[in-house]
Amino acid sequence: MDLSPAPFHQLPDTTETPAEAFWLRTDDDVRLRVALWRAKNPVETVLLFPGRTEYVEKYAPVAALLNELDINVLSIDWRGQGLADRLQENPRPGHIGEFAQYQLDVVALVEAAAALSLPEPWHLLAHSMGGAIGLAALINGLPVRTATFSAPMWGINHAPMPRGVAMGLSQIAAKLGRGGRAAFGTGGDGTYLLDEPFRNNMLTGNADAWARQLRESANWQDLTIGGASYRWVGQALEECRRLAAEPSPDIPMLVSLGSKELIVSAPAIRERAAGWPAGTLLELDGGHHEVMFETPDLQQEFFSAFINLIRSAQPAVKQAAGG
Repeated sequence: MDLSPAPFHQLPDTTETPAEAFWLRTDDDVRLRVALWRAKNPVETVLLFPGRTEYVEKYAPVAALLNELDINVLSIDWRGQGLADRLQENPRPGHIGEFAQYQLDVVALVEAAAALSLPEPWHLLAHSMGGAIGLAALINGLPVRTATFSAPMWGINHAPMPRGVAMGLSQIAAKLGRGGRAAFGTGGDGTYLLDEPFRNNMLTGNADAWARQLRESANWQDLTIGGASYRWVGQALEECRRLAAEPSPDIPMLVSLGSKELIVSAPAIRERAAGWPAGTLLELDGGHHEVMFETPDLQQEFFSAFINLIRSAQPAVKQAAGG
Protein backbone atom coordinates (compact mmCIF):
# COMPACT_ATOMS: atom_id res chain seq x y z
CA MET A 1 0.00 0.00 0.00
CA ASP A 2 1.28 3.46 -0.95
CA LEU A 3 1.25 5.64 2.18
CA SER A 4 2.70 8.96 1.05
CA PRO A 5 3.20 11.76 3.63
CA ALA A 6 0.26 14.13 4.18
CA PRO A 7 0.04 17.44 6.08
CA PHE A 8 -1.03 17.59 9.70
CA HIS A 9 -2.06 20.88 11.33
CA GLN A 10 -1.23 22.12 14.81
CA LEU A 11 -2.08 25.29 16.68
CA PRO A 12 1.09 27.29 17.41
CA ASP A 13 0.88 26.96 21.20
CA THR A 14 0.11 23.23 21.36
CA THR A 15 2.39 20.94 23.36
CA GLU A 16 1.09 17.70 21.88
CA THR A 17 3.28 15.49 19.71
CA PRO A 18 2.08 15.80 16.10
CA ALA A 19 0.66 12.76 14.35
CA GLU A 20 2.22 11.11 11.35
CA ALA A 21 -0.23 11.71 8.51
CA PHE A 22 -0.52 9.76 5.27
CA TRP A 23 -2.50 9.83 2.04
CA LEU A 24 -4.12 6.63 0.84
CA ARG A 25 -6.57 5.69 -1.90
CA THR A 26 -9.70 3.58 -1.76
CA ASP A 27 -10.67 0.93 -4.28
CA ASP A 28 -12.91 3.50 -6.00
CA ASP A 29 -9.98 5.96 -6.24
CA VAL A 30 -10.95 8.45 -3.53
CA ARG A 31 -8.01 10.02 -1.71
CA LEU A 32 -8.24 9.91 2.07
CA ARG A 33 -5.99 11.08 4.89
CA VAL A 34 -5.12 9.02 7.97
CA ALA A 35 -3.26 10.13 11.09
CA LEU A 36 -1.21 7.93 13.41
CA TRP A 37 -0.25 8.89 16.93
CA ARG A 38 2.36 6.40 18.14
CA ALA A 39 2.80 5.54 21.81
CA LYS A 40 6.37 5.04 23.05
CA ASN A 41 5.77 1.40 24.00
CA PRO A 42 2.51 0.45 22.29
CA VAL A 43 0.73 -2.72 23.32
CA GLU A 44 -2.51 -2.24 21.33
CA THR A 45 -4.15 0.06 18.80
CA VAL A 46 -7.35 2.11 18.67
CA LEU A 47 -9.04 2.66 15.32
CA LEU A 48 -10.79 5.99 15.86
CA PHE A 49 -13.82 6.66 13.62
CA PRO A 50 -14.74 10.40 13.70
CA GLY A 51 -18.16 11.88 13.19
CA ARG A 52 -19.64 14.03 10.43
CA THR A 53 -17.83 17.37 9.90
CA GLU A 54 -14.77 16.19 11.85
CA TYR A 55 -11.09 15.94 10.89
CA VAL A 56 -8.20 13.99 12.41
CA GLU A 57 -6.57 16.98 14.17
CA LYS A 58 -9.61 17.36 16.41
CA TYR A 59 -8.71 14.13 18.19
CA ALA A 60 -5.13 15.08 19.11
CA PRO A 61 -6.04 15.52 22.83
CA VAL A 62 -7.70 12.08 22.86
CA ALA A 63 -4.69 10.51 21.18
CA ALA A 64 -2.33 12.13 23.69
CA LEU A 65 -4.31 10.63 26.57
CA LEU A 66 -4.30 7.15 25.02
CA ASN A 67 -0.64 7.32 24.02
CA GLU A 68 0.21 7.81 27.71
CA LEU A 69 -1.48 4.43 28.31
CA ASP A 70 0.67 2.68 25.65
CA ILE A 71 -2.09 2.74 23.04
CA ASN A 72 -1.53 3.73 19.41
CA VAL A 73 -4.29 5.73 17.73
CA LEU A 74 -5.08 5.63 14.02
CA SER A 75 -7.82 7.92 12.70
CA ILE A 76 -9.20 8.99 9.32
CA ASP A 77 -10.69 11.83 7.32
CA TRP A 78 -13.77 10.24 5.77
CA ARG A 79 -14.46 10.96 2.12
CA GLY A 80 -16.07 14.36 1.71
CA GLN A 81 -14.56 15.96 4.82
CA GLY A 82 -11.27 17.02 6.38
CA LEU A 83 -8.52 16.86 3.77
CA ALA A 84 -10.03 13.84 2.03
CA ASP A 85 -11.39 14.31 -1.49
CA ARG A 86 -14.63 16.28 -1.56
CA LEU A 87 -17.32 14.60 -3.62
CA GLN A 88 -18.88 17.47 -5.53
CA GLU A 89 -18.02 20.89 -6.94
CA ASN A 90 -19.32 22.75 -3.88
CA PRO A 91 -17.02 21.47 -1.09
CA ARG A 92 -19.02 22.90 1.81
CA PRO A 93 -21.99 20.53 2.29
CA GLY A 94 -21.28 17.17 3.89
CA HIS A 95 -22.16 14.87 1.00
CA ILE A 96 -22.16 11.18 0.07
CA GLY A 97 -23.34 9.19 -2.92
CA GLU A 98 -24.16 5.95 -1.10
CA PHE A 99 -23.63 5.38 2.61
CA ALA A 100 -22.05 2.01 1.85
CA GLN A 101 -19.12 3.88 0.25
CA TYR A 102 -17.85 4.69 3.72
CA GLN A 103 -17.07 0.98 4.07
CA LEU A 104 -14.48 1.38 1.30
CA ASP A 105 -12.83 3.97 3.56
CA VAL A 106 -12.86 1.45 6.42
CA VAL A 107 -11.17 -1.16 4.23
CA ALA A 108 -8.46 1.35 3.31
CA LEU A 109 -7.97 2.24 6.99
CA VAL A 110 -7.61 -1.42 7.99
CA GLU A 111 -5.14 -2.00 5.16
CA ALA A 112 -3.15 1.02 6.36
CA ALA A 113 -3.11 -0.32 9.93
CA ALA A 114 -1.74 -3.61 8.64
CA ALA A 115 0.84 -1.91 6.40
CA LEU A 116 2.02 0.17 9.36
CA SER A 117 2.35 -3.02 11.46
CA LEU A 118 0.27 -1.55 14.27
CA PRO A 119 0.22 -3.85 17.30
CA GLU A 120 -2.85 -5.94 18.03
CA PRO A 121 -5.31 -6.22 19.57
CA TRP A 122 -7.14 -3.48 17.72
CA HIS A 123 -10.12 -1.70 19.28
CA LEU A 124 -12.83 0.44 17.72
CA LEU A 125 -13.60 3.89 19.17
CA ALA A 126 -16.33 5.61 17.16
CA HIS A 127 -18.28 8.86 17.50
CA SER A 128 -21.65 9.86 16.02
CA MET A 129 -21.65 9.17 12.24
CA GLY A 130 -18.55 7.09 12.87
CA GLY A 131 -20.76 4.95 15.09
CA ALA A 132 -23.03 4.07 12.19
CA ILE A 133 -20.02 3.38 9.96
CA GLY A 134 -18.44 1.38 12.78
CA LEU A 135 -21.50 -0.78 13.45
CA ALA A 136 -21.75 -1.62 9.74
CA ALA A 137 -18.01 -2.41 9.71
CA LEU A 138 -18.39 -4.75 12.70
CA ILE A 139 -21.20 -6.56 10.92
CA ASN A 140 -18.85 -6.84 7.92
CA GLY A 141 -16.11 -8.40 10.07
CA LEU A 142 -13.95 -5.47 11.26
CA PRO A 143 -11.01 -7.18 13.05
CA VAL A 144 -11.25 -5.55 16.49
CA ARG A 145 -11.50 -7.06 19.96
CA THR A 146 -13.83 -4.43 21.46
CA ALA A 147 -16.09 -1.63 20.28
CA THR A 148 -16.78 1.66 22.07
CA PHE A 149 -19.29 4.20 20.79
CA SER A 150 -19.77 7.84 21.77
CA ALA A 151 -23.30 9.04 20.93
CA PRO A 152 -23.48 6.78 17.84
CA MET A 153 -25.74 7.68 14.95
CA TRP A 154 -27.95 4.60 15.16
CA GLY A 155 -30.88 6.94 14.69
CA ILE A 156 -31.22 10.68 14.14
CA ASN A 157 -33.10 13.17 16.30
CA HIS A 158 -35.65 14.48 13.79
CA ALA A 159 -37.10 17.30 15.91
CA PRO A 160 -38.68 19.48 14.77
CA MET A 161 -38.94 17.65 11.42
CA PRO A 162 -40.50 14.13 11.30
CA ARG A 163 -38.51 11.37 9.60
CA GLY A 164 -41.02 11.07 6.76
CA VAL A 165 -40.76 14.75 5.96
CA ALA A 166 -36.95 14.61 5.98
CA MET A 167 -36.97 11.61 3.64
CA GLY A 168 -39.50 13.29 1.39
CA LEU A 169 -37.44 16.46 1.10
CA SER A 170 -34.36 14.40 0.29
CA GLN A 171 -36.20 12.59 -2.50
CA ILE A 172 -37.67 15.81 -3.93
CA ALA A 173 -34.25 17.48 -3.89
CA ALA A 174 -32.79 14.52 -5.78
CA LYS A 175 -35.49 14.72 -8.46
CA LEU A 176 -34.81 18.45 -8.86
CA GLY A 177 -31.06 17.87 -9.18
CA ARG A 178 -30.38 19.53 -5.84
CA GLY A 179 -29.37 16.52 -3.78
CA GLY A 180 -25.92 17.98 -3.21
CA ARG A 181 -27.19 21.17 -1.59
CA ALA A 182 -27.15 21.64 2.18
CA ALA A 183 -30.47 20.41 3.55
CA PHE A 184 -32.85 22.79 5.29
CA GLY A 185 -32.08 23.03 9.00
CA THR A 186 -28.58 21.49 8.84
CA GLY A 187 -26.59 24.72 8.85
CA GLY A 188 -26.13 25.67 5.20
CA ASP A 189 -22.58 26.20 3.98
CA GLY A 190 -21.37 27.70 7.27
CA THR A 191 -19.24 26.18 10.03
CA TYR A 192 -21.15 25.24 13.19
CA LEU A 193 -18.51 26.39 15.67
CA LEU A 194 -18.09 29.74 13.94
CA ASP A 195 -21.83 30.34 13.60
CA GLU A 196 -23.17 29.07 16.94
CA PRO A 197 -22.48 30.72 20.32
CA PHE A 198 -21.18 28.44 23.08
CA ARG A 199 -24.24 29.02 25.27
CA ASN A 200 -26.53 27.52 22.60
CA ASN A 201 -24.31 24.71 21.35
CA MET A 202 -25.38 21.05 21.35
CA LEU A 203 -21.86 19.54 21.43
CA THR A 204 -20.22 20.18 24.80
CA GLY A 205 -20.45 21.92 28.14
CA ASN A 206 -16.67 22.35 28.24
CA ALA A 207 -15.82 25.96 27.37
CA ASP A 208 -12.10 25.18 27.01
CA ALA A 209 -12.73 22.39 24.50
CA TRP A 210 -15.14 24.65 22.61
CA ALA A 211 -12.55 27.45 22.50
CA ARG A 212 -9.90 25.10 21.13
CA GLN A 213 -12.20 23.81 18.39
CA LEU A 214 -13.30 27.37 17.60
CA ARG A 215 -9.65 28.33 17.01
CA GLU A 216 -9.15 25.27 14.84
CA SER A 217 -12.19 26.09 12.73
CA ALA A 218 -11.08 29.71 12.31
CA ASN A 219 -7.49 28.79 11.40
CA TRP A 220 -8.12 25.66 9.32
CA GLN A 221 -11.24 26.40 7.34
CA ASP A 222 -10.07 24.02 4.61
CA LEU A 223 -10.71 21.18 7.09
CA THR A 224 -14.28 22.18 7.91
CA ILE A 225 -17.58 21.51 6.17
CA GLY A 226 -21.08 22.88 6.57
CA GLY A 227 -24.50 21.27 6.80
CA ALA A 228 -25.43 17.87 5.44
CA SER A 229 -26.61 17.60 1.85
CA TYR A 230 -30.10 16.38 1.05
CA ARG A 231 -28.48 13.26 -0.38
CA TRP A 232 -26.50 12.64 2.82
CA VAL A 233 -29.63 13.06 4.95
CA GLY A 234 -31.60 10.54 2.89
CA GLN A 235 -28.74 8.06 2.86
CA ALA A 236 -28.13 8.43 6.60
CA LEU A 237 -31.78 7.84 7.45
CA GLU A 238 -31.86 4.77 5.23
CA GLU A 239 -28.65 3.43 6.80
CA CYS A 240 -30.07 3.85 10.30
CA ARG A 241 -33.18 1.95 9.22
CA ARG A 242 -31.05 -0.82 7.69
CA LEU A 243 -28.79 -1.17 10.72
CA ALA A 244 -31.75 -1.32 13.11
CA ALA A 245 -32.77 -4.60 11.48
CA GLU A 246 -29.31 -6.16 11.91
CA PRO A 247 -28.40 -8.26 14.97
CA SER A 248 -25.73 -6.93 17.30
CA PRO A 249 -22.25 -8.42 16.89
CA ASP A 250 -20.95 -10.79 19.57
CA ILE A 251 -18.17 -8.51 20.80
CA PRO A 252 -17.67 -6.58 24.07
CA MET A 253 -19.23 -3.14 23.61
CA LEU A 254 -19.56 0.14 25.50
CA VAL A 255 -21.84 2.97 24.38
CA SER A 256 -22.21 6.39 26.00
CA LEU A 257 -25.28 8.62 25.97
CA GLY A 258 -25.49 12.09 27.51
CA SER A 259 -28.67 13.32 29.17
CA LYS A 260 -28.47 16.47 27.01
CA GLU A 261 -28.16 14.59 23.71
CA LEU A 262 -30.03 16.45 20.93
CA ILE A 263 -28.37 15.25 17.71
CA VAL A 264 -28.72 11.48 17.56
CA SER A 265 -31.61 9.30 18.74
CA ALA A 266 -31.42 8.34 22.42
CA PRO A 267 -34.17 5.68 22.06
CA ALA A 268 -32.25 4.00 19.21
CA ILE A 269 -29.11 3.86 21.36
CA ARG A 270 -30.95 2.44 24.36
CA GLU A 271 -32.71 -0.16 22.22
CA ARG A 272 -29.48 -1.33 20.58
CA ALA A 273 -27.62 -1.42 23.90
CA ALA A 274 -30.36 -3.47 25.53
CA GLY A 275 -30.10 -6.11 22.82
CA TRP A 276 -26.30 -6.28 22.59
CA PRO A 277 -25.12 -9.60 24.10
CA ALA A 278 -21.97 -8.14 25.70
CA GLY A 279 -22.98 -4.50 25.71
CA THR A 280 -22.89 -1.80 28.39
CA LEU A 281 -24.78 1.51 28.27
CA LEU A 282 -23.06 4.40 30.05
CA GLU A 283 -25.56 7.19 30.66
CA LEU A 284 -23.86 10.48 31.55
CA ASP A 285 -25.85 13.04 33.50
CA GLY A 286 -25.29 16.48 31.97
CA GLY A 287 -23.46 15.13 28.95
CA HIS A 288 -23.93 16.66 25.51
CA HIS A 289 -23.12 15.04 22.14
CA GLU A 290 -19.31 14.97 22.34
CA VAL A 291 -18.37 13.18 25.55
CA MET A 292 -14.67 12.97 24.60
CA PHE A 293 -14.62 16.79 24.68
CA GLU A 294 -16.95 17.25 27.63
CA THR A 295 -16.20 18.62 31.09
CA PRO A 296 -13.26 16.86 32.80
CA ASP A 297 -15.46 14.79 35.13
CA LEU A 298 -17.52 13.40 32.25
CA GLN A 299 -14.42 12.78 30.15
CA GLN A 300 -12.86 10.85 33.02
CA GLU A 301 -15.99 8.74 33.50
CA PHE A 302 -16.08 7.85 29.82
CA PHE A 303 -12.39 7.10 29.37
CA SER A 304 -12.22 5.09 32.59
CA ALA A 305 -15.04 2.88 31.30
CA PHE A 306 -13.36 2.64 27.89
CA ILE A 307 -9.96 1.62 29.31
CA ASN A 308 -11.62 -0.87 31.66
CA LEU A 309 -13.38 -2.45 28.67
CA ILE A 310 -10.31 -2.88 26.47
CA ARG A 311 -8.06 -4.04 29.31
CA SER A 312 -10.60 -6.55 30.61
CA ALA A 313 -11.34 -8.03 27.17
CA GLN A 314 -8.25 -10.20 27.09
CA PRO A 315 -8.37 -13.49 25.16
CA ALA A 316 -9.35 -16.50 27.20
CA VAL A 317 -6.44 -18.66 28.32
CA LYS A 318 -6.76 -22.17 26.93
CA GLN A 319 -6.44 -24.96 29.43
CA ALA A 320 -3.76 -27.55 28.82
CA ALA A 321 -5.06 -30.98 27.83
CA GLY A 322 -6.17 -32.87 30.89
CA GLY A 323 -5.82 -29.72 33.04
